Amino acid sequence: MMRLLPLALIAALAACEPIADTAPRNAPPAQPVLQQAPVGPKLSTRAALNNFRTVTRVVEPVAERECRRLAPNLNCDFRIVVDDRAGQPANAYQTLDKNGRPIIAFTVPLIADTRNRDELAFVMAHEAAHHIRGHIARQQQNATVGALVFGGLAGALGATDAMQTARQLGATVGARTYSKNFELEADALGTRITAAAGYNPLKGAEFFFRIPDPGDKFLGTHPANADRLRAVQRAAAGL
Repeated sequence: MMRLLPLALIAALAACEPIADTAPRNAPPAQPVLQQAPVGPKLSTRAALNNFRTVTRVVEPVAERECRRLAPNLNCDFRIVVDDRAGQPANAYQTLDKNGRPIIAFTVPLIADTRNRDELAFVMAHEAAHHIRGHIARQQQNATVGALVFGGLAGALGATDAMQTARQLGATVGARTYSKNFELEADALGTRITAAAGYNPLKGAEFFFRIPDPGDKFLGTHPANADRLRAVQRAAAGL
């Protein structure tokens, strides 16, 4: 069910983006990436919200069906909402309410920045895929393991005063080590959900071109845009 209301939730943030490939001149030929299409005109906020309502009605039941098929033990009753708190950046995220119900939230600036329903559908499907793949729980497990490993190393070296700092650093490393893989998993499954809902995931992925490329930074939470585009292309080619 879509409702317009503010959210004060801790989010598992996710964003989507693309750039041209920059392989070395003598490197083996890589799978081609999408070429940037002409950016369509920016919609009015009212038109963008109307698109959002339409896409939600179409994508939500498809995402719930895929959730029940791939993760039958999860709560698959998605609640798709608009985070209309003032001052929010363009963003979409997936989280859980206190009862474990999956929430997909879009900020108004992100909705306004989309140019068509394919882009909205792709982002929505990507966020649904995070829940279906259990990424929140897996991220928490990675953080716990990282904290234990780093804390154990500090203790083994006799650095008892530094153990708390080591645990905090280990939690950070653990939580982020696999987050790039999680994004690629969500891109691939999101591609399939987008197509199953009747939208074009390749056209939807053009939304990436308007988001800065995070590159492949150490401890970064998102993979490089070219890698994400390849994940979308591979998934689309297999449909």
